[in-house]
This record gives sequence, C-alpha cells and structure tokens, in this order.
Amino acid sequence: MREIHGQAEAVIEGSPRAVFSTITDIERLPEWNRAIEQVVERPSGLTPGATWIVEMHPSPGLRWRSVSTLQDLDVDGLRFSYRTVNADGNPSYALWSWDLTPTPAGVRVAVRWDVYLETIDRRLLAGPIRQRQLRKEVAASLAALAARVPPSTV
Repeated sequence: MREIHGQAEAVIEGSPRAVFSTITDIERLPEWNRAIEQVVERPSGLTPGATWIVEMHPSPGLRWRSVSTLQDLDVDGLRFSYRTVNADGNPSYALWSWDLTPTPAGVRVAVRWDVYLETIDRRLLAGPIRQRQLRKEVAASLAALAARVPPSTV
C-alpha cells in the first residue's frame, strides 16, 4: 500500500462561519477530534506556513506527535487545508482538506484525506492500520464537531 485516500461528509446545524471557526480553532481540536489527545504547540495565527503540533492517541498502544502546516485558509470560500507529517521525521505525509457549503439544512462539511506512505514500515504495517482507523475516526469527529458548534442565531 503506497497511498490512502478517503472522504467523509456531514451536514451540521449552525452558521457557516461558526462551523468554519470551530474547525479552524487549533486550540479546540481535542474537543471534537478524539484521536487528538492534546495540542502541544500552536501557531500565533493561521497565516501561510503556520504550523501546529498535536499528540495523537487514536487507540490503545498507538501514540505519536503530528506536525501540521497550513496550506490554504480561505475564510470567504470556507476552505481549510494542511499537510501533516509525523514528528519522528518519517517522510510519509497526509494532505487534509475541509470544504464547507451552506445548505438549507445547515452546512455540508466535506473532509478529504490523501496519505502518501513513503517508507516500507508505513506501507506494510502502519498504513493498513491507519486506513481502517481513519474512516471511523473522521466519522466520529464530524459527529462530535456538530455537538461543539454554537447554535445558529438565524
């Protein structure tokens, strides 16, 4: 396995700005992403090239630090994307993108992940494990995100 690709989506009640603000608030990531145990380092602002480090703990026995670098933050277009690598220096990486679309029922949140496994250990062992975990993790994160977005005042 050299690559993992996936996507998930959910419609979340709330204003597009409130949903987008919750997703892009790095400090709040552990509130709605259960695989993130804590934010270890946060950027002073989400500007081009900003980085943040989180402690990942998706399941018992698996724990690592992950470094993300902002690629795109389009507040008007409701798009957020970043590149993530393991803090251990492994060259494998993931590209994450979040696209929000207002709908009559709320905001459609679409998240996509593209993981590129560059080393044999990631291809043979870590990749297959993460592929199974990611679908469940992202679905659970979207459900938890919906519970964290402030109610719409409209």
